[in-house]
Amino acid sequence: MSTSHNLPIAPLGPQRSLRESVTESLRAAIIAGTLEEGTLYSAPALGAAFGVSATPVREAMMDLAREGLVETVKNKGFRVTRMSDRELDEITEIRLLLEPPVVGDVAGTVPPSGIAALRSLADAIVAAAREGDLAAYLAADRDFHAEVLRYGGNSQLVDLATSLRMKTRMYGLKSLSESNRLADSAQEHHELLDLLEAGDGAAALALMRRHIGHARGLWATGEQEPPGESP
Repeated sequence: MSTSHNLPIAPLGPQRSLRESVTESLRAAIIAGTLEEGTLYSAPALGAAFGVSATPVREAMMDLAREGLVETVKNKGFRVTRMSDRELDEITEIRLLLEPPVVGDVAGTVPPSGIAALRSLADAIVAAAREGDLAAYLAADRDFHAEVLRYGGNSQLVDLATSLRMKTRMYGLKSLSESNRLADSAQEHHELLDLLEAGDGAAALALMRRHIGHARGLWATGEQEPPGESP
């Protein structure tokens, strides 16, 4: 079991409640792989690493257990759920079926106020990438894509796509951030907005397919995908 002094977790952000901040930081650590699959972590050790009590950590871990990111181990703590390559491939395949068609369909239908709100989220994604704040990056990225999908009018699809996004493991994010390449990737959100604003559904669909493909390429490994290999 890991102890508090060697846990590679992000600091808590000031903009959320304590429970929400702990949850976002732990979720980011799991998705980015800094909390390792199969490893058992105790709430007191994680709380000590955050500088908080064990209570908000336990609450956050229960939320993450409902998302399938961790499993509880009675009287011991929480173990990060293992995800096989096949499971991650299946998640990506489902997301490719769900998200790009909606993005293509909503091109040209998002009102100016909606584009402005999405621009703010895209700016937040880029800023977090430049600052190396993976928790803020992943939270803003999740909110951005959920907001785009909401214009399709299917709340069940939004919930499913968001759930799948949070189960994805992207172990290349940390190396991309450390090499200052994550901000370049983050600019795709602005490119997508340009296409939505212009009403170019075909190009928006294609960009969204490439964007999701990064989950099993660039963001998964930190290495650029060979041309033509993104879905």
